[in-house]
Amino acid sequence: MNSSAKKYNNIKLIVGISKAFFSFVLLLLFIVSGYSQAIETVIHNFFINSYLKLIVFTLILGLISAIIFFPVNYYVEYILEHKYNLSNQTFWKWIWENTKGMLVGLVIGLPLLVMFYVVLIYFGELWWLPFGVLMFIVSVILARIVPIIILPIFYKATLIEDEELKERIISLSNSAGMKVGNVFKFDMSKNTKKANAAFTGIGKSKRILLGDTLLSNFSADEIETVIAHELGHYKKKHILINIIISTVFSFITFYIISILYSKTLYLFNFESIYQIAALPLLVLWASLIALIITPISNIISRRFEYEADQYAVESTQKHDAFISALEKLTEQNLGDSEPHPLVEWLFYSHPSLYKRIAHIKSHQN
Repeated sequence: MNSSAKKYNNIKLIVGISKAFFSFVLLLLFIVSGYSQAIETVIHNFFINSYLKLIVFTLILGLISAIIFFPVNYYVEYILEHKYNLSNQTFWKWIWENTKGMLVGLVIGLPLLVMFYVVLIYFGELWWLPFGVLMFIVSVILARIVPIIILPIFYKATLIEDEELKERIISLSNSAGMKVGNVFKFDMSKNTKKANAAFTGIGKSKRILLGDTLLSNFSADEIETVIAHELGHYKKKHILINIIISTVFSFITFYIISILYSKTLYLFNFESIYQIAALPLLVLWASLIALIITPISNIISRRFEYEADQYAVESTQKHDAFISALEKLTEQNLGDSEPHPLVEWLFYSHPSLYKRIAHIKSHQN
């Protein structure tokens, strides 16, 4: 067992839990102390339009949060990654990548926020239903545009040069019933030494993406099995099932939040569900519900990972190559091969390396 990997993951886990806890406490104090209403009052003196007030209020909260958590984010994303030799970023490169992420988030998030407030005003306590529909539509649109509009902002994607590997991957895709015209690589190494591969997009925007760090350090057989695993999710209809599950969870979550929001509004001296200062209360309840839903979602995800693993070895008949790929990915990404069972159950969307290898060997002919 790699002691550095164990320490790296334990640090990230402790910092992540601590950050989530303090975020919740600070948001609760922000609401209880009256600062939320005080900021709303100040904004009211400068702006008349309700939607503009909402945007300014959100930007102020976002700025406060960014300032408070900058040291933590800097430590986890920059210091820690360099300490364990995982990052290729300079400090200013890290700043620039985060700035781009923030700007993209604002471009997508602020219109969504305004649309939410429109729904809240027009539908009142029934906001959860039309907003759930809206979020489903937005998620489909985002899935469509991510590979062709959003991804190029962060990475340069080019066609892979290895024609033999390309044909092997396309052949695998065809066997799984997924039609893919080309296979792309992206310059993952500009930021990190970690390796990854992914499918992204829907319809004509579907892409198979291979990190250049994967192409540089893995054999063709290993890469083939990694892609076969991803294709397993498609073949086993995990993508469709996940869309259905996430949609159902979204409606249920929005409904529960709407009830809790309405029932607790006056406990914090807010006047109505439309009051801008009261909206952080929605975030507070959403974070608590996410705490409950995440382990359930992870259970489903881990089951799907086992099924995709099985498809990978059955479709390629390259058990050793797939096990080797999993071991190398865990080592290169400094993953914890044997996390504590409780930690794995609560936080891991993928089974541990130890369990995945045991599962593959148990189904080996």
